[in-house]
Amino acid sequence: MKIFLTPVDLSSASTVIYHLPGGPALTVQVEGIEEYIDLELEQGHVCDTSDIDGVVHFFPRGNA
Repeated sequence: MKIFLTPVDLSSASTVIYHLPGGPALTVQVEGIEEYIDLELEQGHVCDTSDIDGVVHFFPRGNA
């Protein structure tokens, strides 16, 4: 279990895709909601491809 998590920098992200257990995904545009998204508090895996395509993928625990 990780105690300290690396913060996720959303400054170059335009979209966060939250991959829900069971297959569906929730796509959220980052503009204007950066202050409400806190992936550091969630348990799971983050795949940050924002430098390439502007997308951060989040796989919650149990779906990673």
